[in-house]
Amino acid sequence: MTIAIMSAMAEENAALVQQMTGVFTTKVGGRTYHQGELWGHSVVMVFSHWGKVAAASTATYLIAGLGVKEIIFTGVAGGIHADLNVGDIVIGKQLYQHDMDASPIIPRHEIPLLGRAQIESYPERRSQLQQAAEEFVAGDLSKTLSPALREEFSLTAPKVMVGNIASGDQFISSDAEVEDLRKRLPSVACVEMEGAAVAQVCEAFHVPFSVIRTISDSADDDAAIDFPRFINEVAKLYSLGVLRCLLDEGNRSA
Repeated sequence: MTIAIMSAMAEENAALVQQMTGVFTTKVGGRTYHQGELWGHSVVMVFSHWGKVAAASTATYLIAGLGVKEIIFTGVAGGIHADLNVGDIVIGKQLYQHDMDASPIIPRHEIPLLGRAQIESYPERRSQLQQAAEEFVAGDLSKTLSPALREEFSLTAPKVMVGNIASGDQFISSDAEVEDLRKRLPSVACVEMEGAAVAQVCEAFHVPFSVIRTISDSADDDAAIDFPRFINEVAKLYSLGVLRCLLDEGNRSA
């Protein structure tokens, strides 16, 4: 069974591709799909590009064009839940599109013709990802990131949360936007730009999916960090570390 790993950031994708063996590439629609093996698993690796349309088109080709049987999406997100801090990990449970609004025809956030606003991730894989993420932050994180880097980004005691995620084609970066989201979708833990679009495509094709997000900021007026550096120095290593804990049986038994 071939698993697709979609990355919201090119840096995450590149770090994972470096771990692959027997790689051959296919270039379609402005994307480069890397096919091969990752820790003994048949995989396709791809940088999704940003936003819901880009992510949906990438997921569609993975399923209809390359025949993948599962999609795991990795990336960063802005924390909405009050208990989330930079460096925490959210494993997506239900995915919402916070900018979906076909009211008054149907209720706000409801996906047209689907009859509901949320799409649930693959429960078995969600549980496995939670375990892998907890294993990573408890052990491998300290080996992966230097003490200076962990201090710089306050990565002293990162935690893992299974929570709902909202996606939309906008970068949330103000207190007012966060407060609005909390009122409209009170169960949401974090916000990003792709996951719910991938969820909708997977729902249509009956393909299981999972979403894992590293919190890069608080999505509000205090969200200023060195974002490019966080992606390159922290987030890509989080994705690599968690997926290694998930998929590399040799690493788990070592």
